[in-house]
Amino acid sequence: MEAILKAIKKQKIPIKPAIVISNKLNAKGLTIAKKLDVPIEVIESTVYKGKREQYDKKIISILKKYKVTPTNGLVCLAGFMRVISPYFIRQYKNRILNIHPALLPAFPGLNAQKQAIEFGAKFSGCTVHFVDEGIDTGPIILQEIIEIKNTDTEKTLTKKILAKEHKIYPKAVSLFARKKISVKGRHVKILN
Repeated sequence: MEAILKAIKKQKIPIKPAIVISNKLNAKGLTIAKKLDVPIEVIESTVYKGKREQYDKKIISILKKYKVTPTNGLVCLAGFMRVISPYFIRQYKNRILNIHPALLPAFPGLNAQKQAIEFGAKFSGCTVHFVDEGIDTGPIILQEIIEIKNTDTEKTLTKKILAKEHKIYPKAVSLFARKKISVKGRHVKILN
């Protein structure tokens, strides 16, 4: 999130951030957003335990309040570790981006770096993708590859992948904002 907001502030991404929403009151991203003059809202998910769609409807109402609509908005998940309801996804189809610390479709879900190390993978990386109703199964926009060395641990791999995430997530947001992404089914084309 910070990399995206800083790229916007440097005018590398031609959009205006409307709102940062967190499900945790003490999320680090809230402090970062405040420093960068981006409005924040907190909707604690514990209040909606077991009521995922109701929670998502509350998020959608806040997005619309800040004029992030299904026809003109973009939702970027960054550190938002919740599964989004099918209702939310259908409302914002191909307008929700996520970043994952693996080369999807390999190692979806939680602990992707640990999965890669335990599997003995020689390469990993990160993927920016559109969110669909599966777990890390949406159409892939960009990927960045890194080599896994024999000396890598989950911690060192996480650090290497994070550095790549900070580059490709803002790039994907910029492509979207400049209308340089075309989606047909599972296939994403980057337009010139």
